[in-house]
Formats: sequence, C-alpha cells, structure tokens
Amino acid sequence: MASFKERWNINSNWQVFVIIVVFALTGSSAAYLSKPFLQLFGIVKGEVSNWIYYPLYIVLIFPIYQVLLVGYGFIFGQFTFFWAFEKKMLKIMGLGFLFSDKKNPE
Repeated sequence: MASFKERWNINSNWQVFVIIVVFALTGSSAAYLSKPFLQLFGIVKGEVSNWIYYPLYIVLIFPIYQVLLVGYGFIFGQFTFFWAFEKKMLKIMGLGFLFSDKKNPE
C-alpha cells in the first residue's frame, strides 16, 4: 500500500481505496457500455465475423474508458488525481498534443 501512496503521491489509505474502486468501476462500465454502442452501428456479435467484432469492441472500449475514468473520478471526489493520470497516460500514448501546457498568448 505504501508503494501506491508514494508513487501516486496520495496521503491516506482511504484515498487509495477510492482510486482502486474507481479503476474497477471504470473498467467494468466501459466493457459493459461498448456492446450497446456497437449495436447502434449495426455490429452485433454473431452477425459479423469475430475478426471484425472483437477488434472494434476493444478499440471502442478505449475512448469510453477515458471519459468514464474522469467522470467517476469526479463523482468520487478524485478528479484532480484522475485528470493528471489521464493526461499522463495520453502523453505516453503519443496524444499529448491534446493537452498543451502552454498558455495561449492573447
């Protein structure tokens, strides 16, 4: 537990617990919500090839997960932690241009 607290720069065991709960809820919710989104586009398991269904399912989970992570973080009072986590993760994935740290001169 101490390594989580040190690595994530958090103070209490309660905060570690809340963060772990948010990660669990986000993963489960993203997987659950991806299926109806695929159905909206007419992609239903059993009606299309598994070679099409599962890659699209996995690709669709990613943006849903990102939105839910910040949303659940906000609901559970950990928005600052998850917003920083989100930006760091997207920068590692090469999408850091979405979050410019520079102020816009006007």
